[in-house]
Amino acid sequence: MRYVRMPIEVESPEEQGYDTIRFNLSESSIRDRPLSDLRLKLDNLVLAYGAHRGSSQLRTLIAERAGVSDLHVLTTAGAAGALFIIATTLLEKGDHLVVVRPNYATNLETPRAIGCEISTLDLKFEDGFALDVRALEKLLRPSTKLISITTPHNPTGVALNEGKLQAILALGEQRGIKVLVDETYRDMSFVPKPPVAASMSPNAISVSSMSKSYGIPGIRVGWIVCQDVKLIDRFLAAKEQIGICGSIIDEEIAEVALADAPHFLIGIDKQLRSALSIIEQWLAREQRMEWVKPEGGCVCFPRIRADAAIDTEKFYKALADRETLVGAGHWFEQDRRHMRIGYGWPLEDELKGGLAAISSSLDAAKR
Repeated sequence: MRYVRMPIEVESPEEQGYDTIRFNLSESSIRDRPLSDLRLKLDNLVLAYGAHRGSSQLRTLIAERAGVSDLHVLTTAGAAGALFIIATTLLEKGDHLVVVRPNYATNLETPRAIGCEISTLDLKFEDGFALDVRALEKLLRPSTKLISITTPHNPTGVALNEGKLQAILALGEQRGIKVLVDETYRDMSFVPKPPVAASMSPNAISVSSMSKSYGIPGIRVGWIVCQDVKLIDRFLAAKEQIGICGSIIDEEIAEVALADAPHFLIGIDKQLRSALSIIEQWLAREQRMEWVKPEGGCVCFPRIRADAAIDTEKFYKALADRETLVGAGHWFEQDRRHMRIGYGWPLEDELKGGLAAISSSLDAAKR
């Protein structure tokens, strides 16, 4: 496979160094949590190989929340690990798939590394980043092996309602095409959310993780949910060849955090709505920017207005001079007038400071 480093990783705050960034609006999760927040007792945990499918208790929690059997759940090394396993299991060189774009880069780059033929369903700002099912259907071929979508969507925060998701799943069933639904942001929703996709169709494959909604990306725990038990076994074979099993320490931490989900997510919802209100108020004043208001997740994808007479390269340089980082449009194969702003990770003062830095950078980049 021809691996290529992705801009979203090359330019990430982890690579740049967090100490070089004053206002970090690039993160795609809530604020990172300390281990002490979970009040764990790990002293008696035996550091043996773990269950290959994942901890029984953790898989039961995931299954209950998804509305499926624990036989339909496989834990992975984060959602990124899940996406890699799915792509390398289902796809071979020359296979065709349809992928929504913009998207989390792995959903595009791993199929490219395999040598797949990719048709992108490009979501447009002018359409509110809405997914057009008819446009999706037109991209399908007899050789299509996979449809890859996300909801709520990264980086826009736009979500699919149950009717539209069901239409996409029905299309996959009719054509015999697996439908990958990246649901990493499902626990952060401002609108009624549909059931977990994998509970709605045996053709669906749902992916999620502990990284975004729970603020513990360092434990690297994600999962695949799929009612096709033969396919789950194939995914398991891939996992075993990559790393045998997950870390039992990571899975113990994930189990404790997920068990507390009903209580924890109430507080996160309140924080996200407050942060989103700050961005909405800023955009009401900042007339050089425009956006599609997100329906879920903790990111949005505004852009500099085309008629704002802003030099985008000067803008990003000015932003860097102000020690402020956003997810530039090219991270998602979009025009650099776009930027992903994460509003779940920064503290309130940091969010306000970062937004002010964007405004002052726009001032500095006038043509």
